[in-house]
Amino acid sequence: MPVCKICQKETLFAFKAEILGKYIISYYNCPHCNFTQTEQAYWLEESYKNPINTTDTGLVQRNLLCSRMTRSLIRLFFTKKASYLDMAGGYGLFVRLMRDKGYNFYWHDLYAPNLLSAGFEYDSHNPEKIELITSFESFEHFDDPLKELEKMFPISKNIFFSTLLKPTDVPDKQWWYYAFEHGQHISFYSGKTLKFIAEKYHLHFYSNGKDFHLFTEKAISTFRWNFYSLIFKLLHYFCYNSIFTKRDNLFLEKSTC
Repeated sequence: MPVCKICQKETLFAFKAEILGKYIISYYNCPHCNFTQTEQAYWLEESYKNPINTTDTGLVQRNLLCSRMTRSLIRLFFTKKASYLDMAGGYGLFVRLMRDKGYNFYWHDLYAPNLLSAGFEYDSHNPEKIELITSFESFEHFDDPLKELEKMFPISKNIFFSTLLKPTDVPDKQWWYYAFEHGQHISFYSGKTLKFIAEKYHLHFYSNGKDFHLFTEKAISTFRWNFYSLIFKLLHYFCYNSIFTKRDNLFLEKSTC
């Protein structure tokens, strides 16, 4: 069995599934840190022919929600006048939204073109200090999560990110986040996994317990984090309507079968 990419312990076979409509691959779960990974992802070049998935109908709504969430996070725990970096920034929509609200955000993405925030690409040679990195819906794409994090930490050890936590140790194959149709999701985390990572790098870990998480050098009181979590729930309730995006997603999935 392969070793876990997070804690280096031996994994256990979980199940096999078909991805991209043609490859049968294996999934493995780590009983030590509860991280789930695929076998060696030889299909990624094919998966990333289109960096933004056709079935990702929630892209715009998600960016709107993430921008509101990030503004609230910065107001509560960071400095508005600081500089920030969005990694795996896609077409640059999130950076554009943040800059339009007065936040000095920069963009970085290895796969997608910067269509909406051109001119604000991150330059590693720029001495400007980055206070916080954001990275939304990217951790599940990481082939080697620790290696990717170790690229981020020299820039900032404050990382606000989203990835959907596993509802069980090994979710049923009906769990939509496996995303078998495009094969780009290859790493799946539990709260235990993320706590392990935080401890490994001597960071604090905070989460809403579902999909938004923070690694940080800052110690945040339980009261303040719970207050922020309440803001998140209100924003999600009032600002994120997934009914029609889910409808369109189902239509596109059926049309590509």
